[in-house]
Amino acid sequence: MTKLKGLLLTEGMHGMISQVEGLAKALDLDFIHEKIEINNFWKLFPPKVTPVQDFVFKNKIDSQFDVVISCGRKSVIPSIYLKKKFKNKIINIHIQEPKVFLDNFDFVVAPEHDGLKGNNVLTSKGAVHYLTNDELDQNENYLKSRINSQKKIVTLILGGPTRYYDYNNQVIEGIFSKIEQNFIKNNYQVIIIPSMRTPQNIIEKAKNYFYKDQIIIPNVDKKAYLSSLKISDHIIVTCDSTSMISEAAITGKPIYVAQMPAIKNNQRFKNFFNLFESLNIIKELNNSIENWTYTKLNETNKIANQIKEKIKQHDFS
Repeated sequence: MTKLKGLLLTEGMHGMISQVEGLAKALDLDFIHEKIEINNFWKLFPPKVTPVQDFVFKNKIDSQFDVVISCGRKSVIPSIYLKKKFKNKIINIHIQEPKVFLDNFDFVVAPEHDGLKGNNVLTSKGAVHYLTNDELDQNENYLKSRINSQKKIVTLILGGPTRYYDYNNQVIEGIFSKIEQNFIKNNYQVIIIPSMRTPQNIIEKAKNYFYKDQIIIPNVDKKAYLSSLKISDHIIVTCDSTSMISEAAITGKPIYVAQMPAIKNNQRFKNFFNLFESLNIIKELNNSIENWTYTKLNETNKIANQIKEKIKQHDFS
């Protein structure tokens, strides 16, 4: 059977790419990715007051596709435009709350902690993403040669500054200090994995803070990321990224969240943390090491299976 063709629309940020590609893979689509660019004037307006016209965005989309999966504010108008243009010849799916009428999409996929409701809304525990356990298995040995076999492993996954969280020196040094006291002094080796948002000065600070036998990955390296998740005994993720915490939850391993003071109201984050704590997935990074288990999350496949049933019934003609 010929695969359906997918068009993925995002602003190009890791969290968004992870979500649209994860869902596209789970739907078994033959997909291409389009990074959306909005024309300067229309960047000032939210989607709900932006005209659904192709002059709003710079992209000239001329490829053939059956399913559009979009994520992020900039991709809302292009997805609605394509749906209006091709009508039932395509299915359009938006990930995250679009801030427009939900009926503009065939499906809206939103995390449960957002509280979004609607007949076409599918909810996930945390964010959908592109990681699979098969990929973790395939990349297990990538960092193995650098591992001290006499020690346990803890991985720190770093995000970066956002409008909700600041990465000041005092906060970062506090996180590093907890890792040193809790883990390094208890015979753990540390792997530090940066993301696309991690400032270079934070990576340099990690290099200067930790001893040479710790593993500091200097650049974004997906293989190192996958390998570290597979071989770690414990995982620590900074609180600014619900996407990376959701990705880590595919492992079933204990996840500590390195909390930071919020610089503005972060109720969505609080809802997310409360949900994941209730599922026994995360605990706050404090001054002890615990071991716990939980059911591995595979929300991407769950959502994909719900959509597949509708796709089977859809007439694309």
